[in-house]
Amino acid sequence: MKINKSIENGKACYALEGRLDTTTAPELESALKKDLDGITALTIDCAKLDYISSAGLRVLLSTHKVMCKKGGMKVTNVNEMVQEVFDVTGFADILNIA
Repeated sequence: MKINKSIENGKACYALEGRLDTTTAPELESALKKDLDGITALTIDCAKLDYISSAGLRVLLSTHKVMCKKGGMKVTNVNEMVQEVFDVTGFADILNIA
């Protein structure tokens, strides 16, 4: 998985590319933990995300909980396959998907 991130004026955007799974979820989690200090708005751009596993869902959920206290998090550009995973798991009701 490739993570393209931009951080400016308390806003961060993480554009994910490839697969967010057991192998790559720790990389995303580590990057988010390092960068979230001072961030009040987080966007996770899934335009190029091909697949998400339960490990990826766990990272999104824990990040969502942190960001709810700091301002907010939204998930954008979700393709049909990833949206189906969000729908089946109930994450569509938890996450702010734009």
